[in-house]
Amino acid sequence: MAGRYFLKHRESIHKEDGQGTALPGRLYNERGFYIMDKKQLRNTLLLICAAFIWGTAFVAQSVGSGYMGAYTFLASRSWLACVFLLGMLLVRRAGQKKRGSGLPFWIHGKTLVLGGICCGTALFAASAAQQMGIGTTSTAKAGFMTALYVVLVPVAGVFLGRRPGSKLWCCVAVSVVGLYLLCLAGRDTLSLTGGEWQLLLCALLFTLQILVVNHFSPKLDGIQLSFAQFLMVAVLSTIFMFVFEAPTIDQFRSAAVSIAYCGIMSSGVAFTLQIVAQRDLDPTIASLAMCLESVFSALAGWLILGETLSATELCGCALMFGAIVLAQLPEKRRAQA
Repeated sequence: MAGRYFLKHRESIHKEDGQGTALPGRLYNERGFYIMDKKQLRNTLLLICAAFIWGTAFVAQSVGSGYMGAYTFLASRSWLACVFLLGMLLVRRAGQKKRGSGLPFWIHGKTLVLGGICCGTALFAASAAQQMGIGTTSTAKAGFMTALYVVLVPVAGVFLGRRPGSKLWCCVAVSVVGLYLLCLAGRDTLSLTGGEWQLLLCALLFTLQILVVNHFSPKLDGIQLSFAQFLMVAVLSTIFMFVFEAPTIDQFRSAAVSIAYCGIMSSGVAFTLQIVAQRDLDPTIASLAMCLESVFSALAGWLILGETLSATELCGCALMFGAIVLAQLPEKRRAQA
């Protein structure tokens, strides 16, 4: 009967296989359209929250970078994130003991160490490349090129055997157009000089970080993986800080508020939300949600700093939000081979 829904059961993994085949836990109607599952919507909203935090943290990052070097700021926020996440783990452990839980404090130790090294190294390299590239080109161009991972993630997925459907490719195209209108239209030209190559490398490294998180997040606890990731970032950035910079106590005092916001909210909260959300989410949809950081950064500058947004930039924001909405809409399931 029309309008009656049935549950399609298959022996498959929990994530979309890229071919449009039915997955466990999804509802399909008789015309072959699935009803958007709540888990995908929830995880997308978590990533939008993370993008909001990252976007608003741009102001704090800009202020903090005026007081100290890039590696010093990255090390400071990363160590603070480790303290914050360790505190969350201890609070959670205390609650588990009250309930009589016998679970160990660290779960899947070897996999956790490997995940922390891989995710942390990718995040450190991407953050360092971004900071070096920002200093040699315009902020608008830096924002555009960094967010090109929204294209690179599905392209990488093709080589990894995960082929996004035509709807997701359409969403990526709409998002890139919106990103261009927001960041570059009428303000800058797209050319590849030294700084732009560094930012392109940054986009590639953020693509790697998204894919590595996508690999490890289903296997590990989200908070523990986030802690291990930032412990690796903290160690690497501290080494580079003492090699290339000369931090002073006055620098830390001047940038204390910026370090606190970026360390707790941007690193501790937002990146943990990324890990938790990517557990059951297609990486292409994840990259679409995460690139909204550029939108929230522009809106934060408009609302907090009194910066202006042109009609073209607002149109770019609308297109990027539209791409996220389109990615959540039902699509027709392809016929089985």
